Amino acid sequence: MSLVLCVDGERWRQHLLETVTALPGVVPVAKGNGYGFGIGRLARRCGWLDEQASVTGSRIDMMAVGTYLELHEAAPRFDGDLLVLTPWRPLGAALDVPETLNPRVIHTVSRLADVGDLLGRAPDARFVLEQLTSMRRHGMTRRELLAAAEVLAESGLSGLAGVAMHLPLNTASHLGEVTRLINDVVATGLPTRTIFVSHLTPVELAGLRTAYPDFTIRPRIGTDLWLGQRAALKVTATVLDVHAIERGETFGYRGRSMPKGGHILVVSGGTAHGIGLEAPTGDQSLRSRAATIARSGMDVAGFVRSPFSIDGKQRLFAEPPHMQASMLFVPSGARVPDVGEDIEVRVRFTATTFDRVDIR
Repeated sequence: MSLVLCVDGERWRQHLLETVTALPGVVPVAKGNGYGFGIGRLARRCGWLDEQASVTGSRIDMMAVGTYLELHEAAPRFDGDLLVLTPWRPLGAALDVPETLNPRVIHTVSRLADVGDLLGRAPDARFVLEQLTSMRRHGMTRRELLAAAEVLAESGLSGLAGVAMHLPLNTASHLGEVTRLINDVVATGLPTRTIFVSHLTPVELAGLRTAYPDFTIRPRIGTDLWLGQRAALKVTATVLDVHAIERGETFGYRGRSMPKGGHILVVSGGTAHGIGLEAPTGDQSLRSRAATIARSGMDVAGFVRSPFSIDGKQRLFAEPPHMQASMLFVPSGARVPDVGEDIEVRVRFTATTFDRVDIR
């Protein structure tokens, strides 16, 4: 009676090993809902991957979390360093890191003003400086990095762990931009030769390592690592109730009238799980826009396609999903599942909370 993420364990683990083997120096990312698995589970898996270094040829000595509030989920389950991706600010949870955890935490510093502030508060702090990319979310310009280098030189402190670059998606090639950014790092004279990057292909990473053999390039990777083998992942929901319904009969919270006969299915999975809460995809293609228009038309008519499938056919919501369950409409003539049967669900893993994760 749950929304369950079912994982083909052997296939999934093999994908993890192959990905780490192909990406030397990788820093696994576990943030938010842990890509559906949960941060704690992924932290333990990072430890397992480190134990497989003789197979992959790469130690997993560091993992990344999204925010300071996520540290408590990862720290007890992974023994290595913990890189916090959200930039440090002199407020909130960033100031509440337990002293026992400080030696393992690597902060991200994205503003010049925060360099001196962090070092003033915690002279032994470890950190990366984030560089401003074409994404323009967080980061310092070349001039600001140069000023940061001067601050570090004057302080005499050596907590700098590298420079971080968060690159945009949907770009043909990042090599030109990354080359310019690394050259800027060289020009500043920062005392580091470690670069943390995101969203680079294995080919791009190999090209950078060839062009900058004296640098250590460390890719941060989440989605392609944990969700890269979709064939190993399956989501199911349980059929909780089945009701025959005739045309014109009322149903649901709002007492709507059924436009045609069939069956109402009540299945596990609702808004509390993320069902029906669609996040923007950023896809601007004509096909995507046409699909949006089509969904809008169905919504106006009272027919909204659900992510639940029966025998390979996506079924319609009978009404908007409830908190922990959804009502589906199965038209006359289609097979009606039995109570207790599991049906497949197509979800966005980063926006879904599962009742259970079964790794077999």
